[in-house]
Amino acid sequence: MFFQKKGRREIQPAIRSEQKDHVFHGMEMRMKMKASKVRKPKHVSYTKWGYIFLIPFFSVYAVFSFIPMISTFYYSFFENFMSGLRMIGPKYVGLDNFVKLFTEGDLLKYTENTLIMWVMGFVPQILVSLLLAAWFTNTRLKLKFTGFFKTVIYMPNLIMASAFAMLFFTLFANNGPVNMMLMNLGLTKESIHFMSSTIGARSLIAMMNFLMWFGNTTILLMAGMMGIDVALFEAAEVDGATPWQIFSGITMPLLRPIMAYVMVTSLIGGLQMFDLPQILTNGQGGPDRTTMTLIMYLNNHLFSKNYGMAGALSVILFVITGALSILVFKVLMRQRES
Repeated sequence: MFFQKKGRREIQPAIRSEQKDHVFHGMEMRMKMKASKVRKPKHVSYTKWGYIFLIPFFSVYAVFSFIPMISTFYYSFFENFMSGLRMIGPKYVGLDNFVKLFTEGDLLKYTENTLIMWVMGFVPQILVSLLLAAWFTNTRLKLKFTGFFKTVIYMPNLIMASAFAMLFFTLFANNGPVNMMLMNLGLTKESIHFMSSTIGARSLIAMMNFLMWFGNTTILLMAGMMGIDVALFEAAEVDGATPWQIFSGITMPLLRPIMAYVMVTSLIGGLQMFDLPQILTNGQGGPDRTTMTLIMYLNNHLFSKNYGMAGALSVILFVITGALSILVFKVLMRQRES
C-alpha cells in the first residue's frame, strides 16, 4: 500500500504537467490561427504612384512643348511662305533658310541688340538684389518692416509686361508727365525725345526689365544667404574678418549655385525679350531698329507667314540660348570648385 500511494503521488505531478503542456500548446495554436486570419498590410509602392502623378505633366509637355519643338526643327528645312494669296511650299531646301538668315538678314545685329539690353538691365538688377538680400538677412541691423519691404519690391513682378510698357510709354512720351516735370523744374527747356534716341529707348527697356525682376532675384538670393551656416560668419568675425571680407570670402562663393541659376534663367528670359520693346516701339524696333530683338524678328516672319525662316530662326535661338546657358553654368561651377 505504501508503495502504491508513493507511485500515485509521483505520477500525479507528471499528469498535471502534461495537462499544462496540452493547455499551453492549445492556446499557442489558437493564437497562431488568429494571427493567420489577421491580414497583413499591403506594401505600397510610392515609386509607382510617383510615376503615375507625373503622367499629366509629361502629357501636357508633349502636346504643347515637345511636339511643337520637333515640328519647328522639321519645318526649318522647308521653304514655306505666303506670296499674296498663294501658299508656296512646303518644299525641302535643306540649310538654305539658315544661310539666308546669316547672309541676307540682320540676325547678328538683332542678337547684339538683345544682349546689350539684357546686360543693361541685368547688371543693376544683380547688384541691387545682392545689396538688398545682404541687408534683409543681416540680423545685426535689426531692420523693421522687412516683410512689408519684401512685398513692395516683389510687387512689380506681378504686373503684366504689357501694362508696364504702356505705363512707361505714357510717362516718357514727348508731352508726358516726366517731360512736363523736367521743364517745370527748369532742368530742360524743351521736351526730351526718349524714344527717338538709341540710348534713351534701350535705357527705358532695360529699366523696365530691372524693375520687373529685381524683386524676384532678391528673394532667391535671400533664400541662398539664409541657407549658409551661421557658424561660418561667427568664426570669421572671431578671426577679425571685415564685413567685406566675410561677404566676398564666404557669402559669394557659397552663393554660386544660386547665382548660376539666376544668371541662366535671366539670360534665357533676356534672349526671349519681346513684349516690352514690341509695345514701347509699336513693333518697329526704333530708332533705326536698335531695339529690335530676336523674338521681334521672329514675330515679323510669323506675321508674314514665312514659316520656314521662322522655324530656322527658332532653331538658331534655341542653340544660342543653350550654348550661352551651358557656358555660364560651367564657368560659375568651375570657379566654385577652384
